[in-house]
Amino acid sequence: MCYIWPQQYNFFRMKKTIISLGTNLGDRNKNLLKAIQFINIGIGHITNLSGVYETEPWGFESNDKFLNMVVEVITEVSPEVMVAKCLDIEKKLGRTREDSTGYASRVIDIDILFYGDSIIVQPNLTIPHPYLHLRRFVLEPLCEIAPDFVHPILKLTISELLIQCSDPCFVKQLGSLQPEN
Repeated sequence: MCYIWPQQYNFFRMKKTIISLGTNLGDRNKNLLKAIQFINIGIGHITNLSGVYETEPWGFESNDKFLNMVVEVITEVSPEVMVAKCLDIEKKLGRTREDSTGYASRVIDIDILFYGDSIIVQPNLTIPHPYLHLRRFVLEPLCEIAPDFVHPILKLTISELLIQCSDPCFVKQLGSLQPEN
């Protein structure tokens, strides 16, 4: 028996990608929902979602706590196109990037954590994300959906990275993302 796959399903080019989402301004739940919708439309098929975690800001002071989560996406989009699409989604949701080099509160932040087991170092793109192993707010939700995934550079599982993480920031799981009413 012979199967013919539709052109849109080129399984040889598909990559499993993990993306982190964070927001601490506005309607945080709605910001996450909208980001997920845009990712599903423009980047690829979402195959897994972590729960939502409330966290302290990392690297700066703010009274506004973050909601963070990670999503697993199957995509044909190249990493270079994906980062451009992530920046476009951030812009559509109202994020403005200041010229400063420090961290600040934001409507949405979208980071590519992994692109399969690829290692990419370019001027505007580094994969795996260079700080993910230092951030409890990334590791907790990541460990929920991919505890046995091995970091291609550090050669440790996500579970092992979480155990070794010395980040003291508060991270509390809130549960699943709540659909809009």
